[in-house]
Amino acid sequence: MTAATGTVELHHEPTAFGLAAPGWVALSMLVVVAIILWQKMPAAIGRMLDAKIDGIKRQLDEAARLRQEAEAMLIDAQTKHAASAADAAAIVAHAEAEAAALLAKAETDADELVARRGRMAEDKIAAAERTAIAEVRARAAEAAAQAAAAVIAEKHGAAADKALVDKAIAGLSRAH
Repeated sequence: MTAATGTVELHHEPTAFGLAAPGWVALSMLVVVAIILWQKMPAAIGRMLDAKIDGIKRQLDEAARLRQEAEAMLIDAQTKHAASAADAAAIVAHAEAEAAALLAKAETDADELVARRGRMAEDKIAAAERTAIAEVRARAAEAAAQAAAAVIAEKHGAAADKALVDKAIAGLSRAH
C-alpha cells in the first residue's frame, strides 16, 4: 500500500495595518463591548429586566387575586346551589304533601257525596212510600165509605136513620 501524498498550498492572507481578518474581528468586538460599557447598557438592560420582572410580579399578584376571587365565587355559587337544591327539595316535598292532602280531601268529599246522595235517595224512597201508603189509605177509606154508604143504604131505611140521628143529637147535648 502506498500512501497518497499531496501538495499543500499556502495562502497568504491580506492584512491591513498589520492585522489580519481575525484580528479586525477581535478589535471590532472590543470596540463594541467598550461602547456598550461606556453607554451603561448593562444597567439599562438590568432596568429593563427589573421592569419586566415587576410587570410579571404584578401580573402574578393580579392572577393570585383573581384566583382568590374566583374561588370565593365558586364557594358562593356552590353554597347557593346547595341552598337552591334544598329549596327545590322542600318545594317538591311541600307539593307532594299538598297533593296527598288534596287527594285525601277529594276521597273524603267523594265518600260524603255518595253517602249524602244515598240518604237523599232513601229519603225520596221513604217519601214515595209514605205518599203511596197515604194514597192507599185514602182510597181504602173512600172505598170503605162507599161500601158503608152502600150497606147503610141497603139495610137502613128512614126509620133507622131517624133513630141514629136522635142518638147523635142526644150525644151532642151531653158533650156540651
